[in-house]
Amino acid sequence: MTSGRDNMFGSMMNTPMTIGQILEHASNIHGDKHVHTLLPNGKIHRYNYTTLHRRVNQLSNATESLGINPGDRVATFVSNTYQHLELYYAIPNIGAIIHPLNVQLSPIQLKKIVNDAENNIIFVDNIYADQFANLQNKIGCKHTILINNTNQDITHQDCSFEYERFISDEDRTYSPDIPDENCSMALCYTSGTNGEPKGVLYTHRSMYLHTMAVNHTDVFGLTESDVVMPIVPMYHVMAWGLPYATMLSGAELVLHGSSQDNIVDLICETGVTVAAGVPSVWKKHLPEMINRKHEINTLNKIIVGGEAMPMSLIEVFEKELGIEVRHAWGMTEMSPTGTLCRLRKAHEKHSDEEKLNIKAMQGRPIPGVQIRLMNGTMDILPWDGNSVGELQVRSPWTVSSYYNTEPSLEHFTEDGWLRTGDLATINSEGYVQIVDRMKSLIRSGGESISTVQLETCLSIHPQVIEAVVIGVPNDQWGERPIAVVVLATKTEEDITEILKQHLANEFPNFWIPDRFVYVDEIPKTSVGKTDKQAIIRRILTS
Repeated sequence: MTSGRDNMFGSMMNTPMTIGQILEHASNIHGDKHVHTLLPNGKIHRYNYTTLHRRVNQLSNATESLGINPGDRVATFVSNTYQHLELYYAIPNIGAIIHPLNVQLSPIQLKKIVNDAENNIIFVDNIYADQFANLQNKIGCKHTILINNTNQDITHQDCSFEYERFISDEDRTYSPDIPDENCSMALCYTSGTNGEPKGVLYTHRSMYLHTMAVNHTDVFGLTESDVVMPIVPMYHVMAWGLPYATMLSGAELVLHGSSQDNIVDLICETGVTVAAGVPSVWKKHLPEMINRKHEINTLNKIIVGGEAMPMSLIEVFEKELGIEVRHAWGMTEMSPTGTLCRLRKAHEKHSDEEKLNIKAMQGRPIPGVQIRLMNGTMDILPWDGNSVGELQVRSPWTVSSYYNTEPSLEHFTEDGWLRTGDLATINSEGYVQIVDRMKSLIRSGGESISTVQLETCLSIHPQVIEAVVIGVPNDQWGERPIAVVVLATKTEEDITEILKQHLANEFPNFWIPDRFVYVDEIPKTSVGKTDKQAIIRRILTS
């Protein structure tokens, strides 16, 4: 007779969930699907998933031959190319950890990150060779492998190997041996907008489960018939996991190389159906997309994250271009996807304005993600659409501690939830609305002013292309808001008074910014987010 305790565990196979399984599935089931890469000379490089699998095996063997051991960190200084995709699979294949470096950071910032990660091998895109030279003598990497897509003479470069020669003579077969799905596979650093960048160490299990979740119909919803282009850089949170999600779904993958200038051409030439990027990318390319509306008619869906997309921009994409906008929210700490916004069946009878208000929210938690709101005394707040609290999350792909750092109550609650630092509301249907960053709220005379709400209201004015609100020190009130605005056109009207009145229709007088500063362009961080620190420095020194 068996006891009840003996029956607690089922009799299913306990095979590890590993990144290598995604590649194996893509090669065996979708081997004829292609990876398209825009090269620096304007030509498109293409090969299929079967060829990709073979080259990954060769790269795995070559990297292992350098003495790279399980758990070693292998850095990449590479753009969105097929070689970077190969590294996405080959490094985890051998039990090592791929560490994509943000090429937009300064040598000083990169030195800190490389030293913290203790990288001893780095793959460098030749397009960034001169940039890397400023970093190379500051770090202690043992080997540098140069990827040359520019057809330039690289004999002068200080590197250990050239990529193609590095892999060409290696065996085309490789059998990954990952003993535990909880082994680490990737290391990404946060953008550090509220302090020093912090490392987040992903596991095979976490990334595999994240891949499964984002492929859900109501999340990214990728299918075998799609052609997917992650405009988000591959050094930014693993390109939001899209290289893995695309291949698992059997869709084709389009990589734009090092430049985002030819995005519209690439959509036309490769028949992209789904693309993903931060709002600033879509703002930049919108005029060309409107002019070439009939040439980009394959594109039916864009995934937007990084920061909130203005309601007016969502409306243009959906009504004028017929492209569905899927508004997402997440963090490096979440691999990164946490919520995604789609309308429910219950919203079909809503007015266009009501639907647009919902689309502008950050959406509902994707399958596997749990969310809650907490106030300052750590009370759980209701999902009533009004109560504002800190958004806290947990999931199988959310970090439990930062790399080389013990968990602290600043970042994690006592019961193990991640403190996102975002202030939000959640309505009765589970839709999250980010109100502000806890560290971005303006405290004026003891009262809180939400920069996000002011920015959202300004962005819907027809004369405003983009707006950012910052808080600056004030002797009387502690802090006061200043609005930094990009105008659609120059006008003889007193635009400041017009915008003040526009805000006064929605907010109390003490919320209205004391100054309006007009600029040609809003500064952005290395990952395309609004750089409020740069704006504050500029305002305070002007």
